[in-house]
Amino acid sequence: MGNNSNLGAAKSAKNDEFYTQYADIQKEVNAYLEYNPDTFRDKVVLLPCDDPEWSNFTKFFAQNFELLGLRKLISTSYAVESKKYKYYQPSLFETESPVFDADKTRTHGKIFVLDGDANGSGHIDIDDLQFKYLEGDGDFRSPEVCKLRDEADIIVTNPPFSLFREFLAWIVAADKKFLVIANKNAITYKEVFPLIRDNMLWIGPSITSGDREFMVPKDYETHSPSLRIDEKGNKFIRVPGVHWFTNLEHGLRHEPLKLMTMKDNIRYGRHAEIREKGYLQYANYDAIDVPYTDAIPSDYEGIMGVPITFIDKYCPEQFVIIGQTQGDSGKELGLKPFDRSLKQYNKSLRDGQLYYMVDGKPEKPYARILIRKRQ
Repeated sequence: MGNNSNLGAAKSAKNDEFYTQYADIQKEVNAYLEYNPDTFRDKVVLLPCDDPEWSNFTKFFAQNFELLGLRKLISTSYAVESKKYKYYQPSLFETESPVFDADKTRTHGKIFVLDGDANGSGHIDIDDLQFKYLEGDGDFRSPEVCKLRDEADIIVTNPPFSLFREFLAWIVAADKKFLVIANKNAITYKEVFPLIRDNMLWIGPSITSGDREFMVPKDYETHSPSLRIDEKGNKFIRVPGVHWFTNLEHGLRHEPLKLMTMKDNIRYGRHAEIREKGYLQYANYDAIDVPYTDAIPSDYEGIMGVPITFIDKYCPEQFVIIGQTQGDSGKELGLKPFDRSLKQYNKSLRDGQLYYMVDGKPEKPYARILIRKRQ
């Protein structure tokens, strides 16, 4: 089992080369097609971080171009030299192309376009990808790639871990549909949470918990126990807590949670903690603490603090999201200042954090999202 140190190491070293598995992409996309078969029909799809030699996103959308009914597929990659690879060798796809340039291959980004039957096979698939070099290094923030973003209808990729906030803002600024994969902790980012609260972004259907395996470059250095090397020498790292983030519609997010009353949860519920203590009231905010999503009481009309994993099951027709308590958000919600006389019992508490009292001592719950039933 991997741990979050894999992502932390990637951020520290700016090593953003985590490649999503083909099966994970296929499972997620299929969920949208089941809800609406025309989700991608006649759309221009941009994959702005995706070289076909590595990216399963490009392979998947190119191979399924006709099935999805795409109008155009655009895939761009970042310059190899900018990635600081220790070892790099151009693929046959690149070297056998008439536009191959040994100098540009390291310093320029690449663009791959698929919009027709280029080889006359009678089908449009990955063999029809047309390749050339970009004028610049392929950074998604460059005017060159921004122009491609503006042309696209849907943006799909695994964006750089260290630049996720900026990448999402880049998409939202252009008011585009998107499907991107990232660490679940992004839910609490100040750039992300308001989009969730305002129903502009939600969690994709195929990953609700657990971990996923990503391929990493062969020169990626790690001592993680989750490292796996296949028979071809490819390296894979298992990363916990990843989610798809999207604004594409899927049916699961409109399915309400099946809940029990507060009395039944206390008497018969599956969580011993609630059966023993009931629902604790916060000392500095008018709300109760609900430590498990499936323990949200069906008959409580007030505000509730729930785990961030609630977002996996969030139905906007059932609940209203009020806010979260991470960072400075608690202060913005009007949490009462921490009682300094209690500091002797819990030195980690500070203003802007929720806490409740247990046996006369203050305790802080894990990260909470504040919600209430929709009236």
